[in-house]
Amino acid sequence: MKSLLHRKIVPAAHELPEHHRLARTMTWPHLMAMGVGAIVGTGILTLIGVGADRAGPTVLWSFVVAGVICACAALAYAEMATTIPASGSAYTYSYAVLGEVFAWVVGWSLILEYSLVVSTVAVGWSGYAVGFLHGIEVDLPCVLTHGPVTSGKVCGHAVTATEYGINLPAVFIIAVVTGMLAFGTRESARVNSALVVLKLVTLALFVAVAAPHFDAANLQPFAPHGYGSTPGEGGVKYGMLGAAAFIFFAFYGFDAISTAAEETKNPDRDLPIAIVGSMALCTLIYIVVAAAAVGAVHYTAFGKSAEPLALILRTIGSPKVATVVAGAAVIALPTVILAFLYGQSRIFMVMARDGFLPESLARVSARGVPARITSVTAVFVALLAAALPLDLIASLANAGTLCAFIAVAACVLVLRRRDPAARRAFSVPLAWLVCPVAILGCLYLFTGLQAITQKSFFIWNGVGLLIYFLYARRRSLA
Repeated sequence: MKSLLHRKIVPAAHELPEHHRLARTMTWPHLMAMGVGAIVGTGILTLIGVGADRAGPTVLWSFVVAGVICACAALAYAEMATTIPASGSAYTYSYAVLGEVFAWVVGWSLILEYSLVVSTVAVGWSGYAVGFLHGIEVDLPCVLTHGPVTSGKVCGHAVTATEYGINLPAVFIIAVVTGMLAFGTRESARVNSALVVLKLVTLALFVAVAAPHFDAANLQPFAPHGYGSTPGEGGVKYGMLGAAAFIFFAFYGFDAISTAAEETKNPDRDLPIAIVGSMALCTLIYIVVAAAAVGAVHYTAFGKSAEPLALILRTIGSPKVATVVAGAAVIALPTVILAFLYGQSRIFMVMARDGFLPESLARVSARGVPARITSVTAVFVALLAAALPLDLIASLANAGTLCAFIAVAACVLVLRRRDPAARRAFSVPLAWLVCPVAILGCLYLFTGLQAITQKSFFIWNGVGLLIYFLYARRRSLA
């Protein structure tokens, strides 16, 4: 039996069998749109409310902290994506550089990340969809608009005991996006690009309307829960760090770009432009939108809302603009679902190629897309979105992402030491500073997650290692 640290030799795309070969249809504008579409989504449209509730106005610094750490990770991804231009993202890099057992842990964590991101965004989309429909006087039955809810408000009333339901709109949007991806990558990329433009115009509209209402009094107290991470009710972490660990979710998405390496026409040029460029643009967007939000309305007024930006607009007397923003969010949020469902299906596809999942799932359709694994993935994430609350799945997704980011930064350093002369179309500047900042920053953010999230992450990976030793290790083909 092979060593636990056996390293995979990653084949070039043209060396793959025909039924595993993906169509090269993506260029850097498509990838850039995918990155921006993935990053700018639920984090700013939905989770900014939760972040403000946990940190107050100092959520602005939470965005900065999370953004710097993600920027360092993005540089590491750009180097690895051009050094190993293959699908699979952090899973593939870990298999080629760190060894099989590390690749399994990272791949298992990526299942957690991508599945829960899609579910979280679908739940966030549902909140805006329900709000938009209510604005045009169409109301769905309450029990079909949310999963289990233990606190806050739902359907216009305060929750005093756990209320159960099934989030049908979330399931619906996952089904729609799955159909798009199964139809074809190029067609999906074109639709995604158009929706990203709509999303950015929507955020610009919000800033234009909210910014004139900026009131410095709304920023007081600036740090009601401090600058660290303070445990609160139910194990929720408050303070600037606690919020940063949560809204970290808002920044990742650039890693989905790296899963498109085999479908990119010019990986050496296009991948770095898209990964680094989308991260820089989105960090600027987030800070501007967050400043407009917490300046226009006191954070306590929108901290627990499922549609915080729309609520802010209604509060400052712009209900029509609020309906426009809610409507645009309903149309544009699926770009995030598309990017992450795309990324997860590619990671699953590579794991199937390696024998960790049934080989038949790695087959591509006549249109050059992995339709089988995309459909299987969609069913899984739809079940999660239908039955789980937003804050739990978002926090747990963060834990999986932090693990992947740490692994990619470590891969850069290990490969720099092991093979300093390796071909690198893009190199991380000051790698021995940037990559440790990414690793330590991610570990720091992990300590800011809820205790139940941390425990769930370790339990998830404990189960994953059990599956690896009892099943997957014997099936490995790499």
